[in-house]
Amino acid sequence: MTLLYLDNAATTAVRPEVLEAMTPFLTRWFGNPSSHHTVGEAAAGALADARARVARVLGMRASDIVFTSGGTEANNLAIKGIAIAAQQSRSSRPLSLSKGSLVTTAIEHESVLASADYLARVHGFDVVHAPVDGHGRLDPRTVVDALRDDTVLVAFGYANNEVGTVQDAAAVAAVARERGIPVHLDAVQAAGWLPLSGLGADAISLAGHKLGAPKGTGVLAVRGRIPLEPLLHGGGQERGRRSGTEDVAGAVGFATALELAEAERAESAERVGALVRGFIARVLDAVPGARLTGDPVHRLPGTASFTFAGTSGEVILLELERRGIVSSSGSACAAGSDEPSHVLVALGVAAEVAQTAVRFTFPHELDQPLGPVADAVAASVAAVGSSGR
Repeated sequence: MTLLYLDNAATTAVRPEVLEAMTPFLTRWFGNPSSHHTVGEAAAGALADARARVARVLGMRASDIVFTSGGTEANNLAIKGIAIAAQQSRSSRPLSLSKGSLVTTAIEHESVLASADYLARVHGFDVVHAPVDGHGRLDPRTVVDALRDDTVLVAFGYANNEVGTVQDAAAVAAVARERGIPVHLDAVQAAGWLPLSGLGADAISLAGHKLGAPKGTGVLAVRGRIPLEPLLHGGGQERGRRSGTEDVAGAVGFATALELAEAERAESAERVGALVRGFIARVLDAVPGARLTGDPVHRLPGTASFTFAGTSGEVILLELERRGIVSSSGSACAAGSDEPSHVLVALGVAAEVAQTAVRFTFPHELDQPLGPVADAVAASVAAVGSSGR
C-alpha cells in the first residue's frame, strides 16, 4: 500500500536538486575548509558561496550567517548566546544587580522553552511569558506590557509548529526594537511559506529538513552587532560563534533548498492554501465535534490541526495509517510523551481534549483536491468513536 505522507512539519524528503548540489562536496571536494590546499580551498569557497546565498534570501549579510545542526541548535544558540552575552555586559556595570529577563510565550517550540528554562535555572534570568489569545496570536501590545528595564531579549515563533498560527512578526519586532531590545525569531516552520526578509528580527533560526535539505542542517542568522556567547568552543569557526569543522555539503544543500523554497514560495502558498482551506471546511462539516486549532485566518497555508473530542488522537492516527495516510498528533520533538500538548493547553484547550489532537501538514507540491483525505479522516474518527476507544 502506498502511504500518503502528511507530516511535513516534522520533516520533508530531501529534494533531488539538493542531493545533486551536495554530491561534489561529499566525494571530490570533500576537504576541510580550514585546510590550505586545493581540496580544502574548494570546500572553503563552496562554504562562502552557500553563506552568501542564504544571506540574500534573508536580507542579511553573509557574515551574519552561522551554519548549525538544525533549528534546535539555532534556537539554543540565539537565546542562550544573546542573553548570556547581555548578562555579562550588564554585570560589568557599576551597581547592576539585575540578572536580566527575557520575554517569550507559552506556545513556543520545546527548544525555545527549554533554553529559557535553562537561563532561569542556571543564570538567574526571569522568564516572562507574554499572553496569546485562544488562537495563539500574540498582540504586540502585550509584548510592550511584558517588557522590563532589564529585558535583554524577545524570542518568539513566526509560525507555530503544532497549530500553524502565524504571528505579525514585523509588528512584534518593532515594539521591542523601539526600546533597543534584540529580537529572535524562530522561523523554522515559516520558511518556504512566509517572507523571511524585512521582518526586523536581529536573529532568525531555520532548519534544513523542513525545506528539502538533510536532517542535521540549519542556520542561525544573527546580525553582527549583536553580542553572542558561543555554545561550542574550539577552533573559532563561524567567526567564533560556533566552533567545529563545518559541514560543507550540508551548507550547500541548505542554501540550495532555501533558494528553491523561496523561488516557489508565493505560488505554492497560494495553491496549497486554497486546497487546505477546502480540506478544513470538509472535515469540520463531516465530523461532529471536530474543532480547528490555531487561528482560522492567520495560519500556515499547509497546516490543518484538529481536536476530536471524545476520541483518542493516537488511535485516530492508527486508523488513518490503516487507510494509507500518515500524519501526527503534534510536535515530533515531543515524541514519546503522553502529556497533552503544551501549546493546546496554553490556548485553553482542556487536557483530555488536547489528547485528541491530530495535525496534517501538507507538502509544497500538493496539487490535488483533498476530498478523499477528508473522507478518510471522517471515517477514521467514526471508527474510533464507534469502537468506544
